[in-house]
Amino acid sequence: MKAAHPIPPSPTDASSSLWFRANQPVGIRCFIFFLLLPFLAARPIGAQQSVRYTPAEIIVVHAKIYTVDEKKPWADSVAILKGKIVAIGKEEEVTRRRGIGTKMIDAGGKLVLPGFTDCHIHFLDGGLSLRRVNLAGAHNVAEIQDILKKYADQHPEDPWILGRGWDYTMFAPETLPNKKYLDPLFPVYAVFLESYDGHTFWANSKALALAGINPSTPDPLDGKILRDPATGEATGVLLESAGSLVKNVLPKLSDVERLNALRAGMKLAVQNGITRVHSAGGDFQELEILQQLRVNKQLWVRFHIAYNAAPPELRSEDLAALEAAQKNFHDEWIDVSSVKFFLDGVIETRTAALLEPYSDDSSTKGWLFWDPEKYKAAVAALDKKDFQIYTHAVGDRAVRTALDAYESAAHQNHSKNRRHRIEHIETVAASDIPRFGKLGVIASMQPLHSYPDDDTLGIWARNLGPERASRAWVWKSIALGGGEYAFGSDWPIVTLNPWEGLQTAVTRQTADRKPEGGFIPSQKLTVAHAIEGYTRNAAFAGHLEKYEGSLEVGKAADLIMLDRNIFEIDPHNISKTKVVLTIVGGNIVYEEPH
Repeated sequence: MKAAHPIPPSPTDASSSLWFRANQPVGIRCFIFFLLLPFLAARPIGAQQSVRYTPAEIIVVHAKIYTVDEKKPWADSVAILKGKIVAIGKEEEVTRRRGIGTKMIDAGGKLVLPGFTDCHIHFLDGGLSLRRVNLAGAHNVAEIQDILKKYADQHPEDPWILGRGWDYTMFAPETLPNKKYLDPLFPVYAVFLESYDGHTFWANSKALALAGINPSTPDPLDGKILRDPATGEATGVLLESAGSLVKNVLPKLSDVERLNALRAGMKLAVQNGITRVHSAGGDFQELEILQQLRVNKQLWVRFHIAYNAAPPELRSEDLAALEAAQKNFHDEWIDVSSVKFFLDGVIETRTAALLEPYSDDSSTKGWLFWDPEKYKAAVAALDKKDFQIYTHAVGDRAVRTALDAYESAAHQNHSKNRRHRIEHIETVAASDIPRFGKLGVIASMQPLHSYPDDDTLGIWARNLGPERASRAWVWKSIALGGGEYAFGSDWPIVTLNPWEGLQTAVTRQTADRKPEGGFIPSQKLTVAHAIEGYTRNAAFAGHLEKYEGSLEVGKAADLIMLDRNIFEIDPHNISKTKVVLTIVGGNIVYEEPH
């Protein structure tokens, strides 16, 4: 039988050249060999063959780069292409990526870190607060009144005076304000002022009247209208959800006002080295505006946004809104995959839920804003649908309730790696500390909340008593127990400037180094571990550790350059740190003015 001719492979087949050589007469093969010999001799082979790279868009050299990558923690150069890190290490290796159009940045020995994530923020509220009255610098009622009068003089056309930032020490020896401090000065203006912690509100008589609050107005669910015991009249102080009675009659924000507030917030964020935020309620309604900013290439910060689930129970419309939003917003820039619950209030006004009565008022333990069984059912339903859960829990009873619900959901649904979170954790029962690691629950904490000023050491610690106050913001204990902590600000409750928070995490002292030795000094962190709370741990908390949180090849090119090396300076000066360069997604979004 005559042999068939071999079928030639496709021209794209890697073996085609072998087939060609094997099926030519010997003379022709020899001729071709000698014809190609000069070219073969000139071609590099083996290790000598050069690697061709697409030129990087940006290369940073002469830097001290702390990568937060355990395998390679330090580098001096980094190359960026198409929003990703394509090389990091020694300058001679990284600069191989240099091309004609590469932007070269000489860091001059400055410290470079991964972009910081703020793991707990209320972004629109923060942006709006930049244009309203700020009372954070006041010390007493007289100073508050001066600030408000100046604002009124500068805004005579505005019928409302809105602001925030007062704290409970400003009214000593009392701890709460009163409308009597506002009414004589502002009989025409409506005044509505939020406390620094966002849980107590101060209104004058004009604002109360516009809200329809009178002696017969009932307290709303999970809120309280404080009243004069003799007359029943509202004193002007509204606790928790009672603030919504006035909020509901505030002038509606225009789209332009919201857009400007978001832009102002992003500008401030990147100036402070924040490249991603985890919105813990209040920004879900801004998704379309954020998308508009993204389309217009004006989104400078990445957003991880939680939907706010209000009591008394999870509704079908909540699930529908969540699922629709997740379908449309689930990528590296705008992501909706979380749900926020408020379980309790704050310790200063005794609205946080405790296991035992308050030390300064044995008549109350605070209260839970959700019925525990309805909360547990809501957690289980959301866990089953793979949503991550944030729970505001300040007091030890609220913390335990959240841990119990998370444990129950994991058992019921056989779920793993949900990384549900508890927000704040200002005090916690000793027996519950190791449960964070055991259950894989993220401790989302705000270092600046632990700042040991008069409010913390006076009112907060007094209300709890020394035993519970000894477990104040125990992020290190949680980590030693196998848990993960992630850091944020709670802006506008406190500044979004992470360097003030980082300093507090490291020193546990005020700017003037009080108290001596630090407030619960066993909870102090090293600079490196505090940085992890804003970077690697933060990325883990958002299920984003494969994409960001450290500077590694293939990860997002989100990085910041500082004006000082915070590893080498007195830690009490970390708060003075300035960001000189911020890069998000490979784009320079902030440079310090020269």
